[in-house]
This record gives sequence, C-alpha cells and structure tokens, in this order.
Amino acid sequence: MQYVSYIPEKIVSLENASRRINAARVLGKTIAFTNGCFDILHEGHIYSLSQAAKEADLLIVGLNTDASVTALKGSGRPVNKVASRALVLASLLLVDLVIIFEEPTPIRLITTLLPDVLIKGGDYTVDKIAGAREVIANGGRVVINPLLQGFSTTDIIQKIKEEKNK
Repeated sequence: MQYVSYIPEKIVSLENASRRINAARVLGKTIAFTNGCFDILHEGHIYSLSQAAKEADLLIVGLNTDASVTALKGSGRPVNKVASRALVLASLLLVDLVIIFEEPTPIRLITTLLPDVLIKGGDYTVDKIAGAREVIANGGRVVINPLLQGFSTTDIIQKIKEEKNK
C-alpha cells in the first residue's frame, strides 16, 4: 500500500491538530471528535468509530495515555502501550487524526479544537460528557452512539483469563 508511511503522520500533537483542523475548516470541512482508551481494538470500537466518522468530514480521536487508562480501568490496563494503540487507530481509514492526552478527560483538546460534533458511546449522558457544554455553546452538537452489545475489552480480557485457567 502506497500510503503506509503516512500512518504515523496521523498521530499528532494538539497544536498540529489545531493547525490541520483550521486548514480543513477553511475548505468548509466539518470536524468530529471522540475519545477513548482503545486498548484491544474490537468490533465494538470499529462500530463506534464508523458511526462517529459518519457525523463529519474529519474524525479526530483523543487517545488516553497509559497512566490515564490505568487510572480509569485499574491495574493491568492497558494491555497495549499507547504507541501501539495510537498506531492501530491511525491505520484505520476512517480516523483522520489521533491525539494522545494524559489528563483525566479530553476537555483541553475539546475546548481547543471546538469540534462541530462531539461523539461518545451510549454509556454516557450529555451532562456527563467532558466538553459537551462548550461544543454546544459554540454551535456544535453532541451525539451519543449506542454501544454494540457483546463487545468490550474487559470481556475479552476476562475470556482470555478463563481460557488460561482451564
């Protein structure tokens, strides 16, 4: 594939993302933003990301650092280090940019980028989504995508542990 060398270039700093987004907006492009740990990529993640990508011209994904995943999910997580998780996300055609963040929430990313659409999974409500108020105040919208039942990283890890103990 001729674009393989471009994949790492999709993993950017907030400043770089801001420049690229501003350039895209000049061209009339709309921006969607979602975030997560994306520890072991599975069908539920692909479903969620593909639904998010339908909401705008460009999809930006905020990715939690290893320390923030551990804080959110507990010891033993993440299974995959942030560099690997970022590379896997960046290799997806539907993801335009990946920004790694270490804060507990992506509020700094969201308030800097002010996406047109902010997307989270169905286990959230608008009042619990970091940046929702700011995006709405800026004329954007918040979309809560339903979760694809039966797919979670926690369940995958549990199945692996059960198989190992047989």
